Amino acid sequence: MANPRLKKLISYLKPHMSSLYGGISALLVVNIIGVYIPLLIRNIFEDLQNNFEFNVLIRYVIVLLVLACIMWGIRMLSRVLIFGIGRQVEFGLKQRIFEHLLKLEPDYFSTNTSGDLINRATSDVDNIRRLVGFAILSLINTVFAYALTLPAMLSINVKLSLMALAIYPLMLITVQLFSDKLRKAQLDVQEKLSDISELVQEDMSGISLIKIYAQEDNERKAFAEKNERLLKANLTLAQTRNLLFPIIGGIANISLLILLWFGTSDIEKGILTVGDLIALILYVERLVFPTALLGFTITTYQRGEVSIDRVESIIEAKPKIKNTSTTIFLPIEKVQGEIKAVNLTYCYPNSKNKALDNLNFSIKAGQMVAIVGLVGSGKSTLANAIPHLLNISSEQLFLDGIDITNINLNDVRKAIAYVPQESFLFSTTIKNNIAYSDPLGETSDIEFAAQQAQIHSEIINFPKQYETLVGERGISLSGGQRQRSSLARALYVDAPILILDDALSSVDNKTATQILENLKSEQGKTIIFITHQLSAVQNADQILVMKDGKIVQSGTHEHLFAMDGLYKSLWQKHELEEVLS
Repeated sequence: MANPRLKKLISYLKPHMSSLYGGISALLVVNIIGVYIPLLIRNIFEDLQNNFEFNVLIRYVIVLLVLACIMWGIRMLSRVLIFGIGRQVEFGLKQRIFEHLLKLEPDYFSTNTSGDLINRATSDVDNIRRLVGFAILSLINTVFAYALTLPAMLSINVKLSLMALAIYPLMLITVQLFSDKLRKAQLDVQEKLSDISELVQEDMSGISLIKIYAQEDNERKAFAEKNERLLKANLTLAQTRNLLFPIIGGIANISLLILLWFGTSDIEKGILTVGDLIALILYVERLVFPTALLGFTITTYQRGEVSIDRVESIIEAKPKIKNTSTTIFLPIEKVQGEIKAVNLTYCYPNSKNKALDNLNFSIKAGQMVAIVGLVGSGKSTLANAIPHLLNISSEQLFLDGIDITNINLNDVRKAIAYVPQESFLFSTTIKNNIAYSDPLGETSDIEFAAQQAQIHSEIINFPKQYETLVGERGISLSGGQRQRSSLARALYVDAPILILDDALSSVDNKTATQILENLKSEQGKTIIFITHQLSAVQNADQILVMKDGKIVQSGTHEHLFAMDGLYKSLWQKHELEEVLS
């Protein structure tokens, strides 16, 4: 059975076979000239030894110079072609990885850290580029060098050639002994590099938190520890390589000593001419570089082999949430906004507890529904399930009477505007963040969405107004401004369903209430909002109260407040907090 990594390598090369064949042809010509030059030097030496003429010497020098220039030019062509393949493969892999990551569900990113994924998409892809560039170039060059040089050597003197090459099996055995160690060392380097990339990314994202809690020293120590591990891994790899390559070079140079020792003896016996010995020495020297380079090629292969596994593990990850051949298309203009759950159950991967446990509810089109409950009761999980961000089972959640798992994903996402708990903003202008779904939209629509989200009056007071840069993750804005900007982004879409997952937690009660009143005034829009600000839920058409993944109560504010239960205790707690504040 063929090596699966080799199959993957061939699949990377298939789109670029014409360039590969061109590079191989160029290398063949280079090696033919490289084999011809020692023979020419032998003939030159013997001609000049018999009849030395300066003009003849100059002519020979010019011929050698021309051949060397031609050889150099063609070798450059081969490098451009084959190294170019490496760059094309690198480009294609990065594009494939990015596009594939966009297809994967959020759960994938909860089990695979962004630092490791970034390292695989950069460092590991770079290793594969070297494999399909440098390693292939070196390997093909080595094959041609041996295939063309050996017959030339044997044609001069079989005994000396075989004696000189008899040491080479020892070189191959040495390389084999080091191969496993090189591979393990390279894998360790890649893993330690992923660890340090992850720490750097986390610290850059949470720099404010680090400073608030004065944890610079602890983070510095954590980085130093991971950096030291990376250093040790790199030193182990370097130590292995630095031990291997001199051994390879030393073994290769033994061939030269054999030629000099036995060749001079054959010259004295008249078996060999001085020109023949010079040619053999040049041929042995010619094989030293490809042989020594073989060690680097093996290291590159070991590194690339590890990287192929790491990159393919991303590409081979199958999206759990995807369209099928039976997918139903639901244009946004036909969406009414009715949502129904029938025994909706969901359990996160690697968790034994049900995040959602047999939920049953019905939300009519155009209703405003509030979801309340204690922390960890499953509210956010439900919010993620409705736009099909979670891999829920079929026949449990319905949009306008259609099983949501059967609706085209793009249609579902267009029909539902969702503002998650984390108010994520891109590192661009406020205008671009709000108009993310349609960057070419009208400015008036952007401003109207901002007005609905109660953020327009603050934006126009910024020096650059809507062209204000928000910084990484919106760091230049306050928490409330980030939330309202995220809300404006969702309102700009004008989807028939709007889900707010505690999206007003950083907004004061008065502003939050005003925002919800603005939203409720819109006819036909189904609004589902999760909140801990109970003062904002009084006017909701329906309230769902959750506990431990279950809906324990449902109804209007008046209905729920009139009976004993979780909602009433939450409301009483809210009133007490209001009095104390």
